[in-house]
Amino acid sequence: MAQITNKRLGELIQALFRILEKHPDGMKAQEALAALADAVTLTEYEAGSYESGRRFEKIVRFATVDTVRAGWLIKEGGIWTLTQEGAQALKLYEDPLEFHKKAAQLYQQWRKHYKGVQSDAQAPIVTDVEEVEDESEKSVSVSYEEAKEQAQEKIDTFLHAMDAYDFQKLVADLLRAIGYHVTWIAPPGKDGGVDILAYTDPLGTQGPRIKVQVKQQQKAVTEPDLKSFMANIGQHDSGIFFCTGGFTKDAETYARSQESKRIMLIDSAKLVQLWTDNIPRLSDQAWQRLPLTPIYFLTPEG
Repeated sequence: MAQITNKRLGELIQALFRILEKHPDGMKAQEALAALADAVTLTEYEAGSYESGRRFEKIVRFATVDTVRAGWLIKEGGIWTLTQEGAQALKLYEDPLEFHKKAAQLYQQWRKHYKGVQSDAQAPIVTDVEEVEDESEKSVSVSYEEAKEQAQEKIDTFLHAMDAYDFQKLVADLLRAIGYHVTWIAPPGKDGGVDILAYTDPLGTQGPRIKVQVKQQQKAVTEPDLKSFMANIGQHDSGIFFCTGGFTKDAETYARSQESKRIMLIDSAKLVQLWTDNIPRLSDQAWQRLPLTPIYFLTPEG
């Protein structure tokens, strides 16, 4: 039976981390895996396939479970982002084997803390990935991760293919389902930086006025882009920025730093979460704009 050593696992994840270091705003999982495959020389075993997909990708996904629990890597909405702790670990543990062992140790500490599972320090180190795949916790985690990524990828493709004005109306439908009262939707064409106006009450006499900008693009919104929108937000207004391409780290930091102006950033993953949470409150016409059907998976614990 072909095997892969812990040292090799460490080498692969270190190479992945070096790639992610160059992308502080994160990378789509498939893009990160493709970049990693190009950056390393795959063994015959790694280049093989399982019925469920390419073996190399399975190896890396299983190996990253430890690093996520260690706090070194964040996986959210199909985007993989290296944390500050992950970057520090990459520098601190230069030896691939030590790097892997530390991640595995932190994973065991996580299991003990969150699940009450006692780790056995004397247990043999597993070096065969096909044996690792029998670990139900990691198997569920990887399967769940892949299912979410595939679903989000298809939804993103659908959203980007929509007519721009239909997407704007989709956002307005979502706001209504949440409970806001939409009073104006900008017609097609130049909108002056505001696409939707809404209030928290039917007459618009209570609470803040909500100004919404909608961007249907694959490029992430930058800090200058966000500042341009913020210029339209008055002291008593709240702002919501929807962008299917997400937001750069600088833009997110700028939004969090606002004290007098309230601003919320919504990327495609958050939009989908809000949409599915509010499906019972969507009109039939609204649901048809993004006809999602919930499918349930066993969620990894923790």
